[in-house]
Amino acid sequence: MKSLKLIILAAAALTACNTTGLQPNTTKTITIDANIAQTKLSVSGNDAAFEPGDQISLYAWINDPTTGQPVERVVDGEVNVLMSSGSWVPEKSMLWYDMVTPHYFIGIYPVRTVADLHAGEYTLDPTDQAASDLLIATNLTGLTANNDPVVLTFEHAMAKLYVNLKFRSQWDGTPTVSSVVATAAKTATVNFETQAVTAGAAASVSLPDLQTVAKGYALSYASLMVPQTGFKTLTVTIDGKEFVYTHTTDIPLSSGKTTTVNLTVGRDKIELASDITIADWTAGTTLNGEAQDE
Repeated sequence: MKSLKLIILAAAALTACNTTGLQPNTTKTITIDANIAQTKLSVSGNDAAFEPGDQISLYAWINDPTTGQPVERVVDGEVNVLMSSGSWVPEKSMLWYDMVTPHYFIGIYPVRTVADLHAGEYTLDPTDQAASDLLIATNLTGLTANNDPVVLTFEHAMAKLYVNLKFRSQWDGTPTVSSVVATAAKTATVNFETQAVTAGAAASVSLPDLQTVAKGYALSYASLMVPQTGFKTLTVTIDGKEFVYTHTTDIPLSSGKTTTVNLTVGRDKIELASDITIADWTAGTTLNGEAQDE
């Protein structure tokens, strides 16, 4: 995908709240300069950005940059709201702990409360793509109050999958497809400091259909996906009959990447219409093969 840098001045006087017993001894407020390395979620397009009313959670702590636990936190999941002016305004005020101690920062979108920044739980809800989006920004260089504003660059933690369908002339036009299902994990554990995602057990992920269909295809589907290995199978159901495509190797699903699978459906089998493509958040990988009906 094209790398879209949306500079969002959050020169908001993000006034930091302390809920952990660490008492700031400075009156200097924390401000941030937040940008997105890739576009915010849009399964039907790629130009979405933060909008007024969007909210992020901000975490900051002192001492060991790899600790990030509540007892260390100076800012503990403070909710900040994007205003129409382009500034992020906190619900409560936050202050630097002092002027000289190194501080470490994590931003999360959408808002979520995380007790353990090393092992946050994530569950994909294909019916609520916006809520399932997950962007993480870290600044672990050890900033002091003199480094204000804090620069946070958000990256996508999840992958995105597109499936496009075309139908052979054996069909009388475009048949009614009742579902397109990926056999893949939809739960994960997220390390917000390293941005590593560990997928859970394989399940069934039903892909929502898109109103805007890819050029040259009859139907298109897309969903956020948990980054993972071992994903090989897609099932298309038409009139109660399952057409199963299983690739010979893993179909890649990587953080911040899109994967596109183009399939041709006949009455007896499904086959790959073109190579699977993978690219940054606006593109994907392409594979070739065929699937048998069951």
